[in-house]
Amino acid sequence: MSAASEIDRMHTIVGPIASDLSLDVYDIERRGATIRVTLDTLPGSEGGITLDSLSLATRLISRELDHEDPIAGHYTLEVTSPGLERPLRTPAHFRREIGKDVTLRLRDPQADPRRLQGVLTAADETSATLLLDDGEERTVEIAEIDKARTVFEWGPAPKPGKGPGKKSGAGKSAPKTKNPTSTKEKQPS
Repeated sequence: MSAASEIDRMHTIVGPIASDLSLDVYDIERRGATIRVTLDTLPGSEGGITLDSLSLATRLISRELDHEDPIAGHYTLEVTSPGLERPLRTPAHFRREIGKDVTLRLRDPQADPRRLQGVLTAADETSATLLLDDGEERTVEIAEIDKARTVFEWGPAPKPGKGPGKKSGAGKSAPKTKNPTSTKEKQPS
């Protein structure tokens, strides 16, 4: 069975489970021996997906995969959320994130500029339009994009009069946290 047909089969199995849990199948991808199912809240929902929802979805999907056996050979199932800085790979991903800050890198290493950042103002099946930080609007073909993701602004906005370059408390610096994750590996007994 080809990887594309495996992914299609996974969508037919995972879709109804996600729907029953009022979740959205954000993405399904195969990376080597890992099948990654990315679930999210329904578009327009307040808040994000909970750990309890992911845990329940994992159990239900795993049970259904054991029953259906859609993937040949050994694989690891990973059920996750897209996170705050979510990857944008498909036209549906771009359409879902209209109005949010995004950053992208173009495939062509000679493109000038190769990296773009701004507010995603429109998207369709073939292109995405960004309002760049300098005020210029730029439309890019999705096929020309190497990597794209939403941008989450970490931490509070600077206090009035404490903008960039104005430090309060010389010598002090707060630790920077990017995207916190936790990983648990099974240890041999």
